[in-house]
Amino acid sequence: MYPGAIAAVTPDKPAVIMAGSGQVVTYRRLDEESNRLAHLFRAAGLRPGDHVAFMLPNHPLFLAVAWAAHRSGLYYTAISSRLQRDELAYIVDNCGARVFVSSAALADVATSITADTPRVELRLMLDGTAEGFQSYEEAVAAHPVTPIEDEVQGADMLYSSGTTGRPKGVKPTLALEPLTEPGPLFKLISFLFAPSADSVYLSPAPLYHAAPLRYCMTFQRLGATLVIMERFDPEEYLRLVEKYQVTHSQLVPTMFIKMLKLPEETRARYDLSSLRAAIHAAAPCPIPVKEQMIEWWGPIIHEYYAGTEGNGFLYVSSADWLEHKGTVGRSLLGPVHVCDEEGNELPPGEHGTIYFESAAVFEYHGDPDKTRSVQDPQGRGWTTLGDIGYLDADGFLYLTDRRSYMIISGGVNIYPQEAENVLCVHPKVADVAVLGVPDEEMGEQVKAVVQPVSMDEAGPALEKELIEYCRSQLAHYKCPKSVDFRAELPRHPTGKLYKRLLKDEYWT
Repeated sequence: MYPGAIAAVTPDKPAVIMAGSGQVVTYRRLDEESNRLAHLFRAAGLRPGDHVAFMLPNHPLFLAVAWAAHRSGLYYTAISSRLQRDELAYIVDNCGARVFVSSAALADVATSITADTPRVELRLMLDGTAEGFQSYEEAVAAHPVTPIEDEVQGADMLYSSGTTGRPKGVKPTLALEPLTEPGPLFKLISFLFAPSADSVYLSPAPLYHAAPLRYCMTFQRLGATLVIMERFDPEEYLRLVEKYQVTHSQLVPTMFIKMLKLPEETRARYDLSSLRAAIHAAAPCPIPVKEQMIEWWGPIIHEYYAGTEGNGFLYVSSADWLEHKGTVGRSLLGPVHVCDEEGNELPPGEHGTIYFESAAVFEYHGDPDKTRSVQDPQGRGWTTLGDIGYLDADGFLYLTDRRSYMIISGGVNIYPQEAENVLCVHPKVADVAVLGVPDEEMGEQVKAVVQPVSMDEAGPALEKELIEYCRSQLAHYKCPKSVDFRAELPRHPTGKLYKRLLKDEYWT
């Protein structure tokens, strides 16, 4: 299924409801808007395999733009609306976009990259115009609402969050299949979470990220209604579940933590009984947090581990997780291997780099060295996301940390995720990052950078309290020697921490 097929049966059904404004986009409008823009792409000379990019906030027509590119057989790059000029210019130019779409709300940064993106032939702006941009609304109005004659499926080419360096574009092989071909993600979601046309899917994250974009488009293939939050707020999320009788949703662990820190009377105020599946991914979930969520919401918490690269997919239900606490699941798409630095496979229980054995083929656009760096050193065709972990005897995978975040202090490997998992549940901590900072004697020293619940409490007393709290649960060498306090940490709205930015501050 796809929006055109849904619109033919239930044209007036809401495809998108914007949580803040209440604005509704019906399946008829979703189909017609995407058809008009697809015709515009063809009129501009774009053919299957060409590239478009768009930078939008969570906008009512965000998914219409994505569907227009998808049904035109194009590569499409959705870009974070939080990027600054240099980052935005790099991605738009690097991906080879011939069309760039933005909105009046982002006009300042969108117009600032024109000189640095000479390959862009057409610039469109929603909700207004700016120098160098045509009005989106006027441009598409000249085109028909019927499908283009050569409809064929495109693919997203999304860029990493840039947590460990320059963002890299993950370019899949373009299959150019008919729109009626559902694809592997549709099959996985249907099998695991049993959605239907009656489902209501609440998306609290930015749509430009891989999981929200792909899951929202997949639920629209079923004819479900999406409720899109412009930005996440913990109590508002609970209110929306009750108001719209939400059945499915995808979150990240930081959202769980924020909801758990609401007052008990606030959490008890809302009826969440409509929820059938609460799916989480993107970052490891501390064991105490997930235990509390399962106790609160019941065994409807589903976790998966995967990447934008699409080279693997692990899954764990609440029941299996309770028997293997801390796991991110077992593989559903192919064998998982844990290897040492030379690529030798390690036995269960031993930590090493995680590799996926998969038929998925991808490359990092324009970066053959990076593409080779994630491939199995022994040439078996396996690929890695750069994570370290171990398998247990039952085949369940446990993540230790990102390889690039490992701290080496006095020759000892320390994984900061362990201390982060302890400190994030402390009642006075709103957010935390643990990283290695320079130390003349030990090479690196463990430091915590903490966003306290109240900045009024930031100071030596809280620093001492947090270090002692961490030492009460972990070996002392794994715990921070010092704590710095910040009003806010540089965290991506999808939950990923820009630890690179923090490390750069201390190492430069």
